[in-house]
Amino acid sequence: MSEVYENRPTVLVVDDEEDLRDIMRRMLERRGFDTLVAPDSESAIATCREHDGEIDVLITDLGLPGASGGELSRAATSLRPGMGVVYISGLPKDIAVTKGLIGEDALLVKKPFTSDLLMEALRVVIAQRAGSTP
Repeated sequence: MSEVYENRPTVLVVDDEEDLRDIMRRMLERRGFDTLVAPDSESAIATCREHDGEIDVLITDLGLPGASGGELSRAATSLRPGMGVVYISGLPKDIAVTKGLIGEDALLVKKPFTSDLLMEALRVVIAQRAGSTP
């Protein structure tokens, strides 16, 4: 199923695995998203500061080297308060919550995931940002 958005949402994909980052970028662009990519938290924060347009959603791996995906999302959403966040991780959500990596209400897509699972998570986040329910 392909979503149709009035304006192409912009997604910032942050993952230290270049292949996965590239796969997500290509998949998102095929599904009608504009994408920005970053290999680590530092680059992602720089992108949040420097990108002229809106960034609708941050997709971040929880297991980034240096600052975790949770730390990155807190820093990035402080720069861009309206930005939605989708976490990706090999950890199950309950373990990530127990370890304090993410909050109970966070949206986490467990690796390995299908493009449909990722698209569903994005649909939920974009609907939440728009103030509607998916």
